Amino acid sequence: MLFLRLFLLFSFISAAILVAPAQDAAQNQLRVVSPNGQIVFVLSNGTSGSGQAALRYSVDLHGKHLIDASELGLEIQGQPALGPGLRQVGAQPGSADESYTIPVGKTKSVRNHYNSLIADFAGESGNRLSIEVRAFDDGVAFRYIVPEQPSIKSVRIAGERTQFRFSNDATVYPLVLSGFQSSYEDDYMTRPVSGLHRDWLIALPLLANVPGTGWVAITEANIDNYAGMYLRKEKDPFSLKAELSPRVDLPGVAVDTKTPFKTPWRVLMIGDAPGRLIESNIILNLNPPSKIADTAWIRAGKSAWDWWSGDAATGVSFTPGMNTATLKHYIDFASESGFPYMLIDAGWAASTPGAKFGDYADPADITHFNPAVDMPELLRYAKEKTVRIWLWSHWTSVDKYMDQAFPLFEKWGVAGVKIDFMNRDDQWMVDWYHRVVEKAAEHHLMIDYHGAFKPDGLRRTYPNLMTREGVMGKEYSKWSARVTPVHNTTLPFTRMLAGPMDYTPGGFNNSNRENFIPRRVMPMSLGTRAQELALYVVFESPLEMVSDYPEQYRGQKDFDFIKQVPTTWDEVRVIDGLPMVHITLARRSGKDWYVGSLTNWEERDTHVPLNFLGDGKYIAEIYADAPDAASNATHTTFTKRPVDRTTILDIHMVSGGGNAIWIHPAEP
Repeated sequence: MLFLRLFLLFSFISAAILVAPAQDAAQNQLRVVSPNGQIVFVLSNGTSGSGQAALRYSVDLHGKHLIDASELGLEIQGQPALGPGLRQVGAQPGSADESYTIPVGKTKSVRNHYNSLIADFAGESGNRLSIEVRAFDDGVAFRYIVPEQPSIKSVRIAGERTQFRFSNDATVYPLVLSGFQSSYEDDYMTRPVSGLHRDWLIALPLLANVPGTGWVAITEANIDNYAGMYLRKEKDPFSLKAELSPRVDLPGVAVDTKTPFKTPWRVLMIGDAPGRLIESNIILNLNPPSKIADTAWIRAGKSAWDWWSGDAATGVSFTPGMNTATLKHYIDFASESGFPYMLIDAGWAASTPGAKFGDYADPADITHFNPAVDMPELLRYAKEKTVRIWLWSHWTSVDKYMDQAFPLFEKWGVAGVKIDFMNRDDQWMVDWYHRVVEKAAEHHLMIDYHGAFKPDGLRRTYPNLMTREGVMGKEYSKWSARVTPVHNTTLPFTRMLAGPMDYTPGGFNNSNRENFIPRRVMPMSLGTRAQELALYVVFESPLEMVSDYPEQYRGQKDFDFIKQVPTTWDEVRVIDGLPMVHITLARRSGKDWYVGSLTNWEERDTHVPLNFLGDGKYIAEIYADAPDAASNATHTTFTKRPVDRTTILDIHMVSGGGNAIWIHPAEP
């Protein structure tokens, strides 16, 4: 007990030192320093040019400015902005160092280690606002806390004053959206921050490289009873400002709430190299602990899927389509391959009377099924084959039938629901995500949000939320040439920073640029077969599709890698990489390691030191681009070789190529 008291006293004193106020002539400052001392968040309450007190923050990395003084505050409809004119009235330092486990994810164990501060501010009229800050070794986060107070009870937030002002003309990798109602399915680009257009609506996460200082990604965590955040360029050449998704029912309002309330965390993921951001669990750490006591029913795994390959008919005796025979064919494939799941996509549910088939926006009755689909027989057959079923649904159907459908799905033995086409993150829809995943947990259903906004770490609180889309994935190969090796080398450093993504890899009709043709049935996939295999390592998703038609995989040696590779992990290491260029990433499952490498359209040689291995001897099973893979994209080579932690593997990738490796202990 004495040791514990001394430890707690030392921790409090250390935290207090790390946020000790520093006075100067112009402003009061509070500093929060990361545990390793390399990141410093400075919260200031100095005077602006008008002489009014203004809340600002800045961030340093290794003693260099990363984010210059940036404004803080909330715009309240019908009231003065909450932030300007406030004075500091209190500060409570803190710290935490804990570890917890998650049932599925990129690391089984997560360390949550930070120094923190809650700074309280008040105005002459009695308005009060607190800023909570946490500084981790891999980034910083802050949020607004509006306490209950006589002058502010009901609150309508029009927007935020939150700025992100880079210290230099950073190179950024924006995803520019056409509006707030979006599926986040578009191309990333690269620009200097000074070259962003002020009318662009920029999605999160936004990756930036501040020259001479480091890498930073702006995103948010723990969005709850609030609107999603975006960014817009300001007049200042290096500055961006937060913009909130507006409510569809209240013009000029983003958030309608009451005090007390907390905003989502505004997150800056920070590292010396972009790969360090991929390794970070900061988004999870900023969410509440799991509300599901028993998570044994939440299981990662791969799934067969009937939608991506279209009405393919090769080598079968039945007419393919949304019918019992076709779905049994996919269940057989999942069972033979050792996959735990088969996802039945749109069309299985009973249509609303008068609705046209394929009119997904017309709420289907998901408590009944299409007469062509014998659901009881499929569920019986799948159980016999040790396969569990996932069901697709338009979100409007879930909204209408959830209270009846989810208990029914549990009774049927359904594993989970893929919910599609929300394409919004206004306050109401954010609330809806929470209600759905909570109701699903009550009935032991896992969730995949498609047509979704970016992840915010909700899966820590509800780990039955397995994955979500919010990305331009493999489906776009059916009607465009937009999902390219350049896109694939960009996603790990951008969208994937926020969390798992249901990109749906697995295309085995691989093609180079010259021979690629978009088509809806038996679609092609840009890039080599070896790159397609590597996507299963590089891209994170505890529920991972094996998207192509079953006959595409039969007799293919490369399919052995897909059958073998896990979808949940114990550890992740990014060995090397740059967005839009290349990446090499290693993931550990038990004693086995998997290494995936991707290149853009440039031929590339890279070296992979295996110093992450434990002691002892290992065998590396390597799926590489064949010498002619640039022209024959399906061609690979397969080799086995002994390796250990001193080995450096030399990897050659052709244009649009990749490399996938399974490393396992050698048998004694």
